[in-house]
Amino acid sequence: MKKLFKSVLTLSLVAGLAACGSSSSAAGSAASAASEATEATTGDDGVKSEGVMTYAEYAAADLDTQVVVETYVQAKQGWWENSATIYTQDKDGGYFIYGMPISQEDYDKLVPGQKIKVTGYKSEWSGEVEITDATYEIEDGNYIAPALDVTDLLGKDELINHQNQFVSFTGMTVEPIGDDAAYLYNWDGSGTEGDDLYFNVSKDGNTYQFTVESYLCGADTDVYKAVKELAVGDVINMEGFLYWYEGANPHITKVTK
Repeated sequence: MKKLFKSVLTLSLVAGLAACGSSSSAAGSAASAASEATEATTGDDGVKSEGVMTYAEYAAADLDTQVVVETYVQAKQGWWENSATIYTQDKDGGYFIYGMPISQEDYDKLVPGQKIKVTGYKSEWSGEVEITDATYEIEDGNYIAPALDVTDLLGKDELINHQNQFVSFTGMTVEPIGDDAAYLYNWDGSGTEGDDLYFNVSKDGNTYQFTVESYLCGADTDVYKAVKELAVGDVINMEGFLYWYEGANPHITKVTK
């Protein structure tokens, strides 16, 4: 599921394409920027500036209270109407920054790895904890989070402790969804090309639903195309962000057989 404020959005998906893989020139430029950021990575030493919360302090904060975090861009959804939604992380946890007002110029600076300071309010929507009404500062520093394998945590209470982190799932089997299809456009099959893709995968006899979020990984990205080529019974590995909607709803950015 996604929150919609407009029925038609004009999206700039540069970082999303880099995260999801694409043959487009824009994605190539973003991938190059991400590579440069990775080469320049100093890592996250865990030291926070004065007045900035640790991830533990952020996690313990009450909903609807102001929070201040320093974190690193990992991917971003499209820029539209001077705002953007950003997947970020430090070495201890993930922060989902929703609808943050930002100029196009600064949006373009937020390549994967870029350090930012964010002040906003800790909010929750259908189980997804996010930072809203946010302001930001671009800071010096780079960090690319490695994918954390959470396959063994599927179906367990501990999985939510990694909400919004960049994670991986290994050895998952594609299961039928809808009328025995391998994927659906939108959760109920009501969509068309370019909409979110929903698909079911199983592990140890339990089935889970994953998503390719079209605002993050559009129809021209490698992961979107890869999911459309899946067949029931395929065994796959995946990477993505551990988004939450009434339970785990990972936003997948990479699929390999």
